[in-house]
Amino acid sequence: MTAPVLYRLEADVATLTLNRPDTLNSLDLATIDALLAGVDRALAEQARALVLTGSGRAFCAGADLGADSLAGVAPQDIDLGAAMRSHYNVIVERLHRLPIPVVVAVNGVAAGGGAALALAGDLTIAARSASFRYLFIDLALMPDMGATWQLPRRVGQARARGLSLLGDTLDAETAAQWGLIWQVFDDAALPAAAQALAVRLAGKSPSALRETRAALDAALAVDLPAQLEQEAAGQTRLGREPGFLKAVTAFLARRTRKPG
Repeated sequence: MTAPVLYRLEADVATLTLNRPDTLNSLDLATIDALLAGVDRALAEQARALVLTGSGRAFCAGADLGADSLAGVAPQDIDLGAAMRSHYNVIVERLHRLPIPVVVAVNGVAAGGGAALALAGDLTIAARSASFRYLFIDLALMPDMGATWQLPRRVGQARARGLSLLGDTLDAETAAQWGLIWQVFDDAALPAAAQALAVRLAGKSPSALRETRAALDAALAVDLPAQLEQEAAGQTRLGREPGFLKAVTAFLARRTRKPG
């Protein structure tokens, strides 16, 4: 049986690849369990950054609606929220709270929950042929897997509402222009670009990355004085670590080094 998620560790970067190309890498409970196991393995093997991507022509088409048939089930017995709480929300929060940075490389179609999962990392990049579609409305559902939290923060309320209420497809170039994602790359260049970004992140101070990510997460939920205090507290912690003095010494040496 083919593994639903492939795992690779190279240069301190763990790569998780959704590997159900016949279903456009749609998510069922087993796939999410495999993703969670891959995250745990990355941490156990002391990876310093993580890449999430897909195989084939899609990143992820969202929930696998054919995995668990609803035929014959009475409406009052359907509880979609139960699966959200036990699995789908868990992987989103796990990625968001990881102590290491996450690069999401969207290699193709990202739809529904897959388009939400694409926003669960720190840096989202995409192939030029990739697309994003928050099509929940066409299934008589609301956006989930954190999409209603991520979209307004990334693209603003007007665009978030348009994407959510209309379910239109957004191409990769427009997604980058709107600030939904970080960068767009030619399709063939995407894997190498994702690895290169993750290697750069892996080379940064883990503590500084962690403090920066936490502060950015908090920024939209607190007032300026609270954010200033979070920054000050973070700098106190970072300034006491060996990495700070080492980095400053190296910076000063570069600045005073004469050309030639």
